[in-house]
Amino acid sequence: MEREGGDGGLALRVLQNRSHEKMKLRKRKSTLYLSAQERSTGRRRDLLGENIYLVLFTIALRIFNCFLVQTSFVPDEYWQSLEVAHHMVFNYGYLTWEWTERLRGYTYPLIFASIYKILHLLGQDSVQLLIWIPRLAQALLSAVADIRLYSLMKQLENREVARWVFFCQLCSWFTWYCCTRTLTNTMETVLTIIALFYYPLEGSKSMNSVKYSSLVALAFIIRPTAIIPWIPLLFRHFCQEQRKLDLILHHFLPVGFVTLSWSLIIDRIFFGQWTLVQFNFLKFNVLQNLGTFYGSHPWHWYFSQGFPVVLGTHLPFFIHGCFLAPKRYRILLVTMLWTLLVYSMLSHKEFRFIYPVLPFCMVFCGYSITHLKTWKKPALSFLFLSNMLLALYTGLVHQRGTLDVMSYIQKVCYNSPNKSSASILIMMPCHSTPYYSHVHCPLPMRFLQCPPDLTGKSQYLDEADIFYLNPLNWLHKEFQDDASLPTHLIIFSVLEEEISAFLISSNYERTAVFFHTHLPEGRIGSHIYVYERKLKGKFN
Repeated sequence: MEREGGDGGLALRVLQNRSHEKMKLRKRKSTLYLSAQERSTGRRRDLLGENIYLVLFTIALRIFNCFLVQTSFVPDEYWQSLEVAHHMVFNYGYLTWEWTERLRGYTYPLIFASIYKILHLLGQDSVQLLIWIPRLAQALLSAVADIRLYSLMKQLENREVARWVFFCQLCSWFTWYCCTRTLTNTMETVLTIIALFYYPLEGSKSMNSVKYSSLVALAFIIRPTAIIPWIPLLFRHFCQEQRKLDLILHHFLPVGFVTLSWSLIIDRIFFGQWTLVQFNFLKFNVLQNLGTFYGSHPWHWYFSQGFPVVLGTHLPFFIHGCFLAPKRYRILLVTMLWTLLVYSMLSHKEFRFIYPVLPFCMVFCGYSITHLKTWKKPALSFLFLSNMLLALYTGLVHQRGTLDVMSYIQKVCYNSPNKSSASILIMMPCHSTPYYSHVHCPLPMRFLQCPPDLTGKSQYLDEADIFYLNPLNWLHKEFQDDASLPTHLIIFSVLEEEISAFLISSNYERTAVFFHTHLPEGRIGSHIYVYERKLKGKFN
């Protein structure tokens, strides 16, 4: 009986195996059939893992975004990137005190220096290309980050939530305003979003410890404070990781060693000595808190002004989304709160410092919109129109004069019979305008300098402060004979009346006016005036 039962069982298993093989063959045949049928669909999804039309739309939008931002934001977008790159490639330009004190690293400017070098070798280093190609490169990187945010949300949730998070990201006025600028904060934000795509969030299908830690390390090399938002995220990963020693020894330490070595080698080449710029940067801005030289704000500024302004009309959707989002997103809220608290402890505060956590907010805004029913269309219209109006105003109108005046200087340079026959003095708050990266001509130029006091003097005044105490007196002391006078003066309109006696006595005539802002404040006027010195007997 046992033998018969065994033979019957054996026969049954043989039949099952044959049936299973037929099923596998059918499945294999079906797969082949579907792949042939959907070949075109596969091709459409082979760019960054998403539909190629979505990717191309995002790239086109960010390029459009780039050309619709024609205003200045902060000096660092020129002086800590493009100006340094111009000096690296063309051997003239201006390096600010941060570079003489070795507080900045060459890793980020090297990206633009490489672009400049290629343009130079091709004989295409026109000033317009030097201005726009780096910004277009930054726009492309921002588009990649946008796509990664969409892909991540599609993994964590579904296509609908991902769509609305993507919408919130694209129509954010502050993202529009910043994402194509050559700021270290912009690159920090791009790297943060892409790193989050590989971070082991619950539900993520793209987690990769080496990739995300490499991107975080690169962000730290470019801007050392980029580590601040990642401290709670790294701590969470470490606590949840079962093989903690393996994570540190085989992932974090090798990545950190390679990126830090890369940074040290690059800075060794350009500084001429071994320099750990990340330590110098943190020592100056965090430990010594010397950034207060450039302004200070009360501790609550980020909560009362900075964060609400950066979020804009997304704020009510963000608050609503915080109550709706699943518990697994609490880590993102903790990260945002931690970042705001840490930056609040530093006296010097700027809107751009919290830009890297803005995409985190979009996750909660997207959740809010997903759960709206009756008011969804009016809410979307309000969000889009309010953000676009603000984005277009800040991108095309507010603070555009300092860029427009550089076009005038370009013409002065190229219309001069020889480069030394014309000279420019920019009598504005220091670093108000770009410099040689936006002129690309070795024209003698000068601006009012404002390095901080690194010697500990109690009553320290920089050149710009001394000038504004008594502009007329400064001018008479600085230019005691006509031969030393510059051919062109550039000033804000608020200064004109105070130095009018000097302008008349030195034969200066106003030759150009550029609108700058509807919100003049202190030393910054609503317009920029260009004065040209006319020699006697040669008036136009």
